[in-house]
Amino acid sequence: MAKEAKQAIRERIWRLMEERGVAAFPRPVYGRIPNFKGAERACQNLAHLDIFAKAAVVKINPDAPQRPCREAAMHAGKKVVMPTPRIREGLLLLDPAQIPKAAYREASTIAGAFKWGRPVKPWDLPPVDLVVIGSVAVNPRDGRRLGTFAYNLAGPRSGPIA
Repeated sequence: MAKEAKQAIRERIWRLMEERGVAAFPRPVYGRIPNFKGAERACQNLAHLDIFAKAAVVKINPDAPQRPCREAAMHAGKKVVMPTPRIREGLLLLDPAQIPKAAYREASTIAGAFKWGRPVKPWDLPPVDLVVIGSVAVNPRDGRRLGTFAYNLAGPRSGPIA
């Protein structure tokens, strides 16, 4: 799909989210993976999936709508790999065995992940069982994200998509 067409779709989704009142903090949603009313429910739904239950290590992006997913993963005893925003400072590993349960919510935020997580190089990561990412839009036919980066799901360490 052409870059211009993808951007037009993003602009339309952002506008509709604002107009229909489903956009959530941080605002405005333009130019980012938007947070939305219902993000917590989406993460609760994820936590009930078999693929989530079986995962030991989950890579979850730092975007606001995925914050509840990071918290849920730690409560479920899963290690969380979180890229720093724009991957400027690499990756952080949040190990719930090393974080007090009372701090899981804080650790699930970007600032808290820097406080409670530890920097980790990609080659030192444990195998990732599940990847949770956000997107402005997805293809309604196959669920693929409309984005600037596509995950190589056919690689040797890839797993199923939820």
